[in-house]
Amino acid sequence: MREEDAKKKMPMALPEEAEREAPGLRVGEQAWKWPPVYPYDRELFRRPDEEETPPNPLAMATGEVPVDDQEERAADSVVKSKNFWAAEEPETVIKPDCVVNLEKHLKFYLEDGIDVLELGAGSNSYTSSLKFNTHVGIAASSKYMNSNPSLTEKLTLDLNDCTEDVGVNAFPENMYNKFDVVLISNTVDFLTEPKEVFKSAYRTLKPGGKMIVAFTDKNMYKDSFENQMTKMWRTMTDDQHMWVVGSFFEFSAGKGWSGLKGFDISPPKPTNFVQEKLSNTGGMYVVQATKNEVTEMESGKEEEGFESMLWLTPTLESRDKMLITPRLARMYTRLPGARDTILKNVNLLPAVYASLVKMDSFAFPFNLQAQLAANLISESGFEGSEKQLNALEEGLGLQTPGETWTMIGTETAVLNPEEKVDLLTFIVPRFGEVSDDKMSDFAAGIRPTKEVLMEKGLAEANACLVGTELLARDFLGSEDVEKEDFGRWITEMSREEAEGILAARKSFKSKSEEELNRFVTEREERLKKEQEEREQMMKQVEKAREERTMFFNDETGKMEFIDGKDDE
Repeated sequence: MREEDAKKKMPMALPEEAEREAPGLRVGEQAWKWPPVYPYDRELFRRPDEEETPPNPLAMATGEVPVDDQEERAADSVVKSKNFWAAEEPETVIKPDCVVNLEKHLKFYLEDGIDVLELGAGSNSYTSSLKFNTHVGIAASSKYMNSNPSLTEKLTLDLNDCTEDVGVNAFPENMYNKFDVVLISNTVDFLTEPKEVFKSAYRTLKPGGKMIVAFTDKNMYKDSFENQMTKMWRTMTDDQHMWVVGSFFEFSAGKGWSGLKGFDISPPKPTNFVQEKLSNTGGMYVVQATKNEVTEMESGKEEEGFESMLWLTPTLESRDKMLITPRLARMYTRLPGARDTILKNVNLLPAVYASLVKMDSFAFPFNLQAQLAANLISESGFEGSEKQLNALEEGLGLQTPGETWTMIGTETAVLNPEEKVDLLTFIVPRFGEVSDDKMSDFAAGIRPTKEVLMEKGLAEANACLVGTELLARDFLGSEDVEKEDFGRWITEMSREEAEGILAARKSFKSKSEEELNRFVTEREERLKKEQEEREQMMKQVEKAREERTMFFNDETGKMEFIDGKDDE
């Protein structure tokens, strides 16, 4: 049994990777895998007193189901939590053998003279052998921080008071890009908004800085603190917790982190029940990563540049960032005149995606959502105003359309989804830029423009495509062009001119698609190569497990042969 346990604990990392790290490496950088979107339900971060209680069946049967008081209960829970940490309650204390191993781990990665921020700080930082330049502690109560000799500065702040997709509220901005290391010990199991806390921690690190999150097995101080632990921590296993903490890194800043690794630094386990009851040991784990340097926007590194700009962008899921990055890079490369606009408008992506996330992904696939978002922020007239965003939602069918959008939708029904994306790109930025009357004239002009172009030999779909784009560009886009002027111009256009515009438009579209496909293909090839390297590493790890002939015997403290393999 001991040998089987030893095999199960074989690290998911290559030997050469382990050689560079502190003892206990369990999960190497290439072993992590994540879903495309944040995978956790809100319920998993509730404390026991926040969890929903099913309505009484009798009340349901009689129609007397109480009004949902979930928000009131959650607010009450926050007050109770603050009171709990401020009261004279026992501090979270980890067992002595675990303290020894954690101190060794921190000493391996930390050094004297650095600037350290500790979130959830208490009376012990486990760094007594080190002398930092600054060591700032943040916690919900100053009670235990006051007895911590390592701290040079203390700040009382509720880490569970957060704004979704932004970070911890009231977090001092003068701490951004200031620290070499962020420490979180004995705290992650109490965080109800961990992703937001990790975002704030990321901002405080200097590029190249390290964040180290240490936590114990879930039973170490359960008796005293279970009511403050989240459901995720109370119900999941310790192995699952390591991957969960790793996911908080991934979904807080994505590729803004590198070198993500998980460690099991638990002392040897007791071999019998009596020893277990008397022991000073338990499970001790660490997950850590390094803040990446921002990639400057330069030729050949456009995609990496946009990736780094989106690391902390709220609302967009990892999937959305992966889809929009190559599109932004392509547009930045091929539209030099729009570069300043694109860079200025990147911060408007959350507002655009706040509407796009409401769309049915089958009716409007994620790749088209990304294309529309990229198109909009490349338009100089797009400012993300309330009027423009309302127009976007009307155009997408997310709001009841007014007369203008109803007419536009009816007259452009023959366009394919990609062409409708282009149409929205032309129209939405004009809202707030041109008068409502001119926008109505645009909608009313689609049918007669189509009819004129169809008379010149264009099929209905092509006539609609060319007509709407000409209307958007030459009528909406020109203050001095009246509808009568546009009508005369389109009527006088020859068949050859109309066909030439259509051919140029389709040629441009074809080249754009080719360029995008090239960007996407190169990205897919890079991701495929990374996946192949990850799979190869895992095969090597599995082979090492199968062929392993020795294991570390906790009882003797020595490497020993697995039974029967020393004679082969």
